[in-house]
Amino acid sequence: MKYVAWLLKAAIFFTLFAFALNNQQDVTVHFFFGTHWTAPLVLVVLAAFAAGLVVGAIGMVPRWWKHRKAVARGLHADPGGAPSTLIGQGTPPKHGL
Repeated sequence: MKYVAWLLKAAIFFTLFAFALNNQQDVTVHFFFGTHWTAPLVLVVLAAFAAGLVVGAIGMVPRWWKHRKAVARGLHADPGGAPSTLIGQGTPPKHGL
């Protein structure tokens, strides 16, 4: 299983490497007020991906703060009383696995 994971990682790396090599053309991104940025296409795609990660993480911050406050007060993060899905707790699954 360990070798399969390494092969998968290597395949993903070489696929992304080939993508970067095939997208070295310069592109221009036009912003507001006549400003623009000229860079290789792969850098523009990487910047857009990184910006998406930042926006997603910022969107999760309020929930993280709420969870941390609840844990600090000694409360559970999910007071809804949902049944536990941890092994050894709750009822066993009906399909027998």
